[in-house]
Amino acid sequence: MVASLDNVRGLTLAMSSSAFIGSSFVIKKVGLKKAGDNGVRAASGGFSYLHEPLWWLGMITMILGEVANFAAYAFAPAILVTPLGALSIIFSAVLAHFVLKENLHIFGVVGCILCVVGSIGIVLHAPKEKKIDSMKEIWHLATQPGFIVYSCVAVACVLFLIFRVVERSGHRKMLVYIAICSLMGSITVISVKAVAIALKLSFTGSNQFIYIQTWFFIVVVTICCLVQLNYLNKALDSFNTAVVSPVYYDWDSQTATQIATQLCGFVTIVAGTFLLHKTRDMGNPPPPDQIFLEEARECAPHSTNSS
Repeated sequence: MVASLDNVRGLTLAMSSSAFIGSSFVIKKVGLKKAGDNGVRAASGGFSYLHEPLWWLGMITMILGEVANFAAYAFAPAILVTPLGALSIIFSAVLAHFVLKENLHIFGVVGCILCVVGSIGIVLHAPKEKKIDSMKEIWHLATQPGFIVYSCVAVACVLFLIFRVVERSGHRKMLVYIAICSLMGSITVISVKAVAIALKLSFTGSNQFIYIQTWFFIVVVTICCLVQLNYLNKALDSFNTAVVSPVYYDWDSQTATQIATQLCGFVTIVAGTFLLHKTRDMGNPPPPDQIFLEEARECAPHSTNSS
């Protein structure tokens, strides 16, 4: 990927976005905890966090991060911007260690390193993105059969998770909430890229807001963000702090080696994220109810023998 001034601006904005968003997770979780002590928890369907100033501070921090991320898509290719979102995991994990006392053990450190290595690998071997000159070109790409099929499958999966799985398993399995956020996020990425390009072209004198397609992407971005925000709140309220996307890219200029490197970088990020999630409770004291159950099991054989 050729280093240009636009790419540098995009990468700087993307890294700033990760710092803001990673910090917002921790601030919002502190707010969610305080709100849960005084009302119905978000994981149980409550909205008492709307009255908590700390949650709003975290929300403002997240908005700043998303604005920076949005601007990054206008300057740099999505394949450069999207992987850097994994860095928000590191910011949130480190801050959670000091602020929330969620111990960052050796496996967590390894997970953070894997996220960094994977992101660097993807950025260094990023494919060249097709130059877009109008909203009509974006609409042509977005209406290709492959993307339409993917979008329909993603939406169907999200609806299934929301209406059939969340109530049964959402409070016990973090993957349910994260899957909803990630599936919606994959659609958000292409929509955000479309709106960012529309803004950039409009500022240069070619008004893109006269096209209905532009407003369609704005509506999609709004809906996806609201859904992600709702279920991200539920995930943060129920589990330890952390988070984690596809778009159209021009792979014609990529060699097999470069494509393999891209895939390895992606797998490395996934491995790091999985390691952080899987070992999130290692080193933390067990909850009181678990201690009680373990003590009950230990006492059970003695009571049987004495009888």
